[in-house]
Amino acid sequence: QVQLVESGGGLVQPGGSLRLSCAASGSSFSFDVMGWYRQAPGKQRDLVAHITNTGNTNYADSEKGRFTISRDNAKNTMYLQMNSLKPEDTAVYYCYLRLGFSTSWGQGTQVTVSS
Repeated sequence: QVQLVESGGGLVQPGGSLRLSCAASGSSFSFDVMGWYRQAPGKQRDLVAHITNTGNTNYADSEKGRFTISRDNAKNTMYLQMNSLKPEDTAVYYCYLRLGFSTSWGQGTQVTVSS
């Protein structure tokens, strides 16, 4: 079973940037898909972006051009670079890893965009 730990969340002003990290441990860094979801208070959990084991990426429409997902296999870590942040980006961000029929989740990291 893989363990995922997110970090990098915090409070940022509108227009600012944050980089989230998702460190994987407990198994070799193998996956079919890794990605990020977010959940705002009172709302459903929505996909933000994902990256496949071949490096293909996909983004939600509202994140295209502002967010960049990447991975560092040597560090067993996935990243989400978030630029031009907006108040509506405020949410708890969760990373996930899917391998075969198994999906692992991190505990979440809070991102708050406010002046």
